[in-house]
Amino acid sequence: QVQLVESGGGLVQPGGSLRLSCAASESIFRKYSMAWYAQAPGKHRELVAAFIGDSRTWYADSVKGRFTISRDNAKSTLYLQMNSLKVGDTAVYYCNTDPPGQVKDSHNLDYWGQGTQVTVSS
Repeated sequence: QVQLVESGGGLVQPGGSLRLSCAASESIFRKYSMAWYAQAPGKHRELVAAFIGDSRTWYADSVKGRFTISRDNAKSTLYLQMNSLKVGDTAVYYCNTDPPGQVKDSHNLDYWGQGTQVTVSS
């Protein structure tokens, strides 16, 4: 059963930190490279951080040095440690495969979880 469940979002002041988690189906986690995406209000969903292969990582320039992607293979869980948060980081954050669209739902549409809202505001 396909499953991507994001959690850990919330309201935080600028400069604060959050740690997002994504519980994934084991079948997805083992087969695909995983990544975090962010969709800010009125904008398209964008790639924020990703694993390349088993250990290499990639980050968008806007988060480089502040965000860290990690994984726990035993728990099939993906994490995103977010430090020095900025107002511009406000978005709904999703985990998915990289590239996205490799997992389909029962209607053969690209599968996305519900996401987790991150709001950075003073």
